[in-house]
Amino acid sequence: MKNGKIKWLPLLLACAMAAALLSGCGGAQYNSGGSVAKSTPSEANYDTQAAYSMDGASGGWAEAPTDAPAPEPVSAPAVPANIKMIYTADISLESTQFDAAVEQLEALVAEKRGWMERSSFDNNSRNYRRAYFTVRVPAEQFDSFCASVGNLCNILSINRSMEDVSEIYYDNEARLATQRTKLARLQELLAQATSMEDIITLESAISETELAIEQLTGTLRHYDSLVGYSTISITLSEVFQLTEVEEPVIGFGAKLAEAFRSGSRGFVSWAQGALLDLARNWVGWLIFLVICAGIAFLIVSGVRRSKKRRAAARAFPPPQPPRPQQPAPQQPITPQKQNPAPQKPEGGEQSK
Repeated sequence: MKNGKIKWLPLLLACAMAAALLSGCGGAQYNSGGSVAKSTPSEANYDTQAAYSMDGASGGWAEAPTDAPAPEPVSAPAVPANIKMIYTADISLESTQFDAAVEQLEALVAEKRGWMERSSFDNNSRNYRRAYFTVRVPAEQFDSFCASVGNLCNILSINRSMEDVSEIYYDNEARLATQRTKLARLQELLAQATSMEDIITLESAISETELAIEQLTGTLRHYDSLVGYSTISITLSEVFQLTEVEEPVIGFGAKLAEAFRSGSRGFVSWAQGALLDLARNWVGWLIFLVICAGIAFLIVSGVRRSKKRRAAARAFPPPQPPRPQQPAPQQPITPQKQNPAPQKPEGGEQSK
């Protein structure tokens, strides 16, 4: 009898998996036009309209409260209801009133029922402050938030993007329905199993199926959060003067005049920045000037002492030591010629 149960157990498992696959294949259908039509079984229907938010303490996804106020009627992007679209934006702002701009931005996020997911502050090379924010707002407030930011600060740049994740989303939803149907069949087989070997095999398959269901559920919740709440990255910079948007100039004379005006504005801006830097770092500049003055004093003192020594040397030259007398050159002695002695005449003759 035991061998007979072992023989029909693989057959039952194969039938259960085939039924699950057949039910999953009918879970989601895509037409050629790109729209998506859902037809999942009623017992395995997944609530895709629930909103999820990021829990700041644990970092996980927490379900939003059901008693949240209804969205305000704003001009939301015109997309079909069954399209899963993720909206993101990257905005660069500048302001001369940095603290007030940060407070107004936080108030705007709260007004749009969003939250600050991340924020950081630092200083640039000229000691001006800069802030970075990652804001999450409901998707229906995406256009309204981007338009309202321009009323708070001067917008330098704004980049908006949309990503359609409908295919990935409904594919995971169909897999989730398949795994839930498979889990139901395995639980039915487990209730009918009598041998220990069959029970162990079915429990192992049930554990694997439950793990797959948890992973697919987490993936769908993550996409629900990205679709339900747009992600906006904001960079806020503190400046001394707002950047002016120049209109196109027509004509050489107008271009020349605009060039002079631009040059004067650039010089004034540079001079103001230099004065501000000097005011912020006056202690360092003072130390630097003292060091330079000391070096210049030493150089000038050395040059003056050198000049005085040269002048004194020219006025009072030092006594010169007597030079040794050189002996006069000796003339060579030439031998003198001697007169020959007179010879006596022969024959005893005497000279008269």
